[in-house]
Amino acid sequence: MAVNMDKIFVNVPVKDLKKSMALFTAMGFEFNAQFTDEKAACLVIGEHIFAMLLVEDFFKAYTKKEIADATRSTEAILGLAADSRAQVDELVDKALAAGGTISTDPYDHGFMYGRSFEDIDGHIWEVFYMDASAVNPE
Repeated sequence: MAVNMDKIFVNVPVKDLKKSMALFTAMGFEFNAQFTDEKAACLVIGEHIFAMLLVEDFFKAYTKKEIADATRSTEAILGLAADSRAQVDELVDKALAAGGTISTDPYDHGFMYGRSFEDIDGHIWEVFYMDASAVNPE
């Protein structure tokens, strides 16, 4: 039997919850107030996709490991699929204007285009558009 889960919650440690929320709000995202307080904010990415922004002390309650300093090492790259190349540029430009920084150079593989930014805590977010019909089905 295959595992079938219908929601994903990615937990991300943040130093300043209000600043982190401001960056994603400036990009046009919303937060689920039901799961948002002074320790955590539920970033709504899609109908079934969420990122929980957890202040570091609260995040530590869920792990025995040291929290990675995302400004010095990469613990994950969080990919967001956009509806178009224009939406890729729009979202990343908004993130940069709100305090994010460029992570890597943009790439364009014809069927796939992407840009990435680091949020104020150094987490890498890759925003990409992929035309699946242009990919070889091999």
